[in-house]
Amino acid sequence: MTSSPDSRPTAPATAAPATLRQRLAELRGPGCPPRPLDARALAALAANPGCRRRVLLDGAGVDKGALAAALGSPAAFGQSQFAIVRGHSFEARAKADGGTELVRLLHERLRDGTPAPDPGSVDVPDLTAGGPEGRTARTALALRDATAAGRWALLDHPLLALPVSGTPAFLEPDAVVVHPDGSWTVVEIKSFPVIDGAADPGKVGAAARQAAVYVLALEELAARTAGGDTARVRHEILLVCPKDFANVPVAELVDVRKPRATTRRQLARLVRVEDIAAALPAGTTFDLRPAGDGRTATRPAEELAAAVEAVDAAYAPECLAACELAFHCRARARSEGAVAALGRGLRGELGGLTTVESVLAAALDGTAGGAAAAAGGSTAPGAPADAAADPADPTVAALRRAAALRSEALALASFPAPAPALAGTEAACR
Repeated sequence: MTSSPDSRPTAPATAAPATLRQRLAELRGPGCPPRPLDARALAALAANPGCRRRVLLDGAGVDKGALAAALGSPAAFGQSQFAIVRGHSFEARAKADGGTELVRLLHERLRDGTPAPDPGSVDVPDLTAGGPEGRTARTALALRDATAAGRWALLDHPLLALPVSGTPAFLEPDAVVVHPDGSWTVVEIKSFPVIDGAADPGKVGAAARQAAVYVLALEELAARTAGGDTARVRHEILLVCPKDFANVPVAELVDVRKPRATTRRQLARLVRVEDIAAALPAGTTFDLRPAGDGRTATRPAEELAAAVEAVDAAYAPECLAACELAFHCRARARSEGAVAALGRGLRGELGGLTTVESVLAAALDGTAGGAAAAAGGSTAPGAPADAAADPADPTVAALRRAAALRSEALALASFPAPAPALAGTEAACR
C-alpha cells in the first residue's frame, strides 16, 4: 500500500539533546559506541528503580560487562551459546511459513468465533529502513497501514521506541500481530520447553515481564499515531515455546496487565539520567581506555572503582541474576556491612538499622561496643553508640528478644563455647 508523504507518521521524538548526548559519550569514553537498552535490561531496571548507578550506566550505554571485568568482578551469568543458537533455530521454524502458523496459534487460543486465517492470507510488511529512528518510523507506518487494511498481518521484528529516564530505548519484539479488528498482540518466542502442558513458572514470569515492556512501547506508539487509542494494544501476549522435547511450536496467551502496571510505575520513578550525570564530580568517566585489540582495559582498576562509587547503588541479592555489576556491588556492600546484602525483605524489617554492626549492637546492648564484642573485636575508643538502638523501637525490642531466646536455647543445649580461632568465623556467619 502506498501513501503520500504527508500521511507518513512522524518519527518519535526520541533523540536526546545534543548536550546530553555529548555528556553520555564522555561517560562512555571516546570511540565507545553506546550499548542499546533491550527489554530484558528495562525489566531488570524497573525491578530496582532506586539504583542510580544502573540508571546512569544503562542510560549512557556503558558496557557493564566489560566494566565489571576491568574491576575484577566479572559477571557470571548469561545465555550459553547453545541456548542462543537453539532459540534462533526455533524462532526461524515458528516463522518459516510467513507467519501463518503463528497467527493460527493465536487464533486458536483466542476462541472468539472468527474464521481461521487461510494460507497466504497473512500480510508480512517490509520493515527495512536505515538506522533505529528510520526503523521505528517504518514500524509505525506498517502498523497504521495493517490496521487500516482489516486483515491479519505479522510484523517480524518491528522496532519500537520507549523513552526511559530522559533517553530513548529501542526495543525489538519477536513479532507483533495485527488483527482484522485493528487490535495488536505482542508475540514472544522462547526456547524453553512446555512439558506435559506446563512450563517453568520462573521463565514464564520473566518472559511476561519482558513482553510487558513491549506492550508499554506499543501503547506509547498507539497514543502517538493511532489517535490516542491505546486500547487497541491487547493485554494478553502470545507466548510460543517448543512442545515437550521437539521443535514443534505450542502457544498460550499470558495476561501481562500486572507486570505492565508494575513496570510502568517503576520506570516512572527512575531519576532522569541528566540529573544523575550533573551531580557527578567533574571529569568522571567510565572509559576503560581499551588497548589496541579493543577489548583489554588499560585504565587502573582503582580509577574505575572510584568512578563507579561516585554513583549510588541499591544492591540486592536479586541483582545477581540481572546486572553485570552485581558481584562488584555485592563485594562493596559486604565490606561495608550493609544489611541490604542480605535481601530487601530483611532490609525493610530492620528500618533505620542499615549495617550488620548496628543490628548486633541493638540486639545485645544498643552500643557499638556490644556488637564489636560479639564479633570478637573492639571498637575505637570513644566510638558513639548507635543512635538507632532505642529500646522503645519495636525493631530493637524484637532483636533483643530474639537474642535472648538464642542465648537461652544455646544454654539449654549446653553447646561448648567456640574456640577463639573460630570466633571471627562465627561472627561473619551471623
